[in-house]
Amino acid sequence: MLAPAVLCGRYNSHPMSAANTGLRLRKVLQHIDDHLQEPLTVERLSEVAALSKYHFHRQFSQRFGLGVYKYIQLVRLRRASYQLAFRPHMRILDIAVGCGYESHEAFTRAFRHNFAQTPSEFRTRPCWQAWHSTCAALKQLRREPLARLPAASEVQIRAFPETRVALLAHRGEPALLGESLRRFIAWRRENRLPPARSATFNLLYDDPGDTPAERFRLDLCAATEAQVAPNRFGVSASTLPAGRCAVLRHVGPDDTLELSVRYLYGQWLPQSGEALRDFPLFVQRLSLLPEVPERELTSDIFLPLAPGPFPS
Repeated sequence: MLAPAVLCGRYNSHPMSAANTGLRLRKVLQHIDDHLQEPLTVERLSEVAALSKYHFHRQFSQRFGLGVYKYIQLVRLRRASYQLAFRPHMRILDIAVGCGYESHEAFTRAFRHNFAQTPSEFRTRPCWQAWHSTCAALKQLRREPLARLPAASEVQIRAFPETRVALLAHRGEPALLGESLRRFIAWRRENRLPPARSATFNLLYDDPGDTPAERFRLDLCAATEAQVAPNRFGVSASTLPAGRCAVLRHVGPDDTLELSVRYLYGQWLPQSGEALRDFPLFVQRLSLLPEVPERELTSDIFLPLAPGPFPS
């Protein structure tokens, strides 16, 4: 007797289009992001995809070039690495359990195998090159399936007010940005400027995909009216100038942020009749890792525009 799922057509025995399969597997990626702490079996994930469990893992591997269990492991370890590097108050065991590991030992084995460091070593002195090398494939395979093409109606033109900030300039390899983030977070803690009290901005000068690593530039900023005293972290005072900006809200992992930026430059701007102002694109981080799951990350992308009227 056929199983009820087959009788009701839940598992389609006919070939599906690539688009249909892609949508189903996208649901799987979102489910994984939202349930990292829970057991994630092929049986459960095949139900989310509404695909036969006997074929699901092969379809996943063919689509993404990575087995489903390896993918889950990398997503869990990447989240854990953010907590290790940027949340020193969290216990390693709590991080392990929160990312779906049943024991400190299992977590340590998996972490060392993938990043060539134990969690304790990574927390003390992260080897960002090894981390970046391991996570690069994960970022690449997540970019397209988790992307959502914005609509022109989502772009607003706003007046951005002059904003004084504390700024740390990152120059050089994108893979080493994590070390600049650690220094900036340490400065914010020392000066009692957490993101809840001080808006967080990133100035994006370059596309890491087209820029030689040694020439990559990105500024980390925190809004503050206070004086920025000389410090060992390399943080200085600066100002984000007032002006008109096209603003697009991006919700989702940073793996897909670049696609929203490209939409603004490549599609919205040519059709808008607007001209750019001589200031780099910047992003206001409305939520941050690891406080929220990657799928819930929210950022406003600001594209500086030349002076002109506001839409009526």
